Amino acid sequence: MRQNESKPHWPAQWIRPDWPAPARVKAFITTRHAGASLGPYSSFNLALHCGDDSAKVLQNRATLRQFLPQEPFWLHQIHGTDVVSADQPASLEPAQADACIAQLPHHVCPIMVADCLPILLACESGQRVAAVHAGWRGLAAGIIEKTVLTLSLQGSAPERLMAYIGPGIGASAFEVGEEVYDTFLRQNPHNRSAFIRSPLQRWHADLHALALVALKSAGVHKVYGQPVCTYSDPERFYSYRRDRITGRMAAFIWLDS
Repeated sequence: MRQNESKPHWPAQWIRPDWPAPARVKAFITTRHAGASLGPYSSFNLALHCGDDSAKVLQNRATLRQFLPQEPFWLHQIHGTDVVSADQPASLEPAQADACIAQLPHHVCPIMVADCLPILLACESGQRVAAVHAGWRGLAAGIIEKTVLTLSLQGSAPERLMAYIGPGIGASAFEVGEEVYDTFLRQNPHNRSAFIRSPLQRWHADLHALALVALKSAGVHKVYGQPVCTYSDPERFYSYRRDRITGRMAAFIWLDS
């Protein structure tokens, strides 16, 4: 951007985390507003893998780039527990992982979502940040615990971390099978409080509550963000469970210089 040009207008519908992170920690979460995509991908789809016109996606990413210090370290998310560094040079193929960490200025950690939770982490010293993709499979496998452990090994103790949980599918819309319920109860008895029996005797899972249990079990007690349901708000959010053919929002976090 040339010096005499004004900064681009921040899309009002995008979400800025309300948390007491250090001033050098920058973060935001997109919604489906302010983009070029059409039809079920309308309008700010950032994913190249879900069937949208790639030219429209690249146009959306060019718009996004105006609000970031550099190109994000895009991931190939597989609902696993791999954690990678966003400080390394990006390759042509996105890194296969469901969380990334940055400790160098301007290296952007991104997470794409369309019902799964985006979870942002920052240490109170402002030395490291991380972004986590937390669907039920990743939560059950321990993606939060793995990310917190990785941050701890790098010097950011869990009690010095804070977390922000972004929008995801709400419990009323997220029916799961008995095996999902059993998996989480075997993992941690405290997960029982995150499941609700419907009148039809089916389980509904509260991803936000499951993430809270995982964060606290990992030693992170400063947690922010209220539950916001992607499924029940088609005007603002993509939802894979609601629409199947749909786009992806994304959460971003990085350190300023």
